[in-house]
Amino acid sequence: MRKQSETLLLLPLLPIFLIGMFPMFLIALLGFFGLALFGVLVICVGLASSNEAHDAFNHDVIVHGYARGSERATQASNMRMATRLGLRLEAVGAAMVLTAAIGFCYAG
Repeated sequence: MRKQSETLLLLPLLPIFLIGMFPMFLIALLGFFGLALFGVLVICVGLASSNEAHDAFNHDVIVHGYARGSERATQASNMRMATRLGLRLEAVGAAMVLTAAIGFCYAG
C-alpha cells in the first residue's frame, strides 16, 4: 500500500494564498500609505455589509409584507447582527488609518 504525499493536501489552499499575497505586498511595499489604503478598503467592506443587511431587511418587508412577530424579530435580529459586524469592520479600518497616520508622522 502506497502512502499519499501530504503536499497534495496543500494544493486546494494555493488560490487562497495567491489572493492573500496582494494585500500583504501592498502593505509591505507601500508602508504606512499601504496600511491606510488597506484600512480604507476595510471601511468600505464594513459599509457595504451594513447596507446589504438593511437592503435584505427592506426587501423582505416590501416583497413579503409584514410577517408575524417572531419572523419579523428574527429578520430584525439578523439585520442588527450584520450591522454590528459592519460597525466593527469600520472601527478596525478607522484604527488602521489612524495607526498609519500616526506612523507616517513619527517615521516621516
